[in-house]
Amino acid sequence: MTSVDQQFVEFIIKSIVSLPDEVRTERKVDEMGVLITVFVNTSDIGYVVGRQGQTIRAVRTLAKIVGAKNNARVNIKLYEPEDSRRPRRTEDGDRDRGRDRDDISADDVDNLKI
Repeated sequence: MTSVDQQFVEFIIKSIVSLPDEVRTERKVDEMGVLITVFVNTSDIGYVVGRQGQTIRAVRTLAKIVGAKNNARVNIKLYEPEDSRRPRRTEDGDRDRGRDRDDISADDVDNLKI
């Protein structure tokens, strides 16, 4: 049987995504509180996260309020498969592949101006 907090989170997420039938949640309770893991189609992850994480942050806030009414500490985890992340685009449009720590030179450290 699903609890009120899990039903609430599932309802909100299904309202956001384009493939609501693929939304699934898992609820685990431990000494830290309640953890609701949300599974969505990889094409919908961006909608759930929102611009700069605003959407998922708002859902987490609402879930904490629902949990507080039921004397529970509720946290939400959005499941992201490892292959779902795309490299970010830089200002000039190229994909940012990131830099390894080994790529940092002494000039880079000098340019920090600390």
